[in-house]
Amino acid sequence: MNFQLLQEKLNIHFNDQQLLMQAFTHSSYVNEHRKKEFEDNERLEFLGDAVLELGISQYLYREYPKMAEGELTKLRAAIVCEPSLVNFANDLKFSEYILLGKGEEMTGGRNRPALLADVFESFIGALYLDRGYKEVITFLEQHVYPKINVGAFSHAMDYKSQLQEVVQRDKNNMVDYHIAEEKGPAHNREFVAHVLINGTIVGIGSGRTKKEAEQRAAKKALDDIEKK
Repeated sequence: MNFQLLQEKLNIHFNDQQLLMQAFTHSSYVNEHRKKEFEDNERLEFLGDAVLELGISQYLYREYPKMAEGELTKLRAAIVCEPSLVNFANDLKFSEYILLGKGEEMTGGRNRPALLADVFESFIGALYLDRGYKEVITFLEQHVYPKINVGAFSHAMDYKSQLQEVVQRDKNNMVDYHIAEEKGPAHNREFVAHVLINGTIVGIGSGRTKKEAEQRAAKKALDDIEKK
């Protein structure tokens, strides 16, 4: 595996190359190479899980000062759940670098969701040990935080309810949603929603479903309200 290429792509250079290799070493590979001193990534995964959770928690705490603890917990859970970690790993093409035993390789292990999620966490653990927490945050700023900002996890949050709470502090305010546009073919539909307060558009959002579009419109409105 060309770990040098991976480091160049990520613009991250490990001091301990063995640690990087360990992050991508599955237990099945170790079992087939017992005569050599290989370590699997399970302990790194344990560490990376905690480091990642902290990195996400501090970001959400800072970026969403008005969000209640329950909503923060729900959003963090959506970001660190297995499907999300698999998406992060796939975006970075981590599957190409995993060291697998022959049996695991033949049964499709390289694309197994749980395995990919573990590798992502292991990489975070290795990065923390080798370069420190600050470097982990830089990595998250490049590859994870932007996805939060564009609403990739909006399904885990009810922005419409949050907006309703804010707006109804003045009982005379009325919130309405309007689907302004439908684009694309039936199998790949995109909806554009407007959210209005007392008839004035205060947020616009788009999504694959009407509900998603409305949630993103509500988030946009909340973001603008927070800035004022």
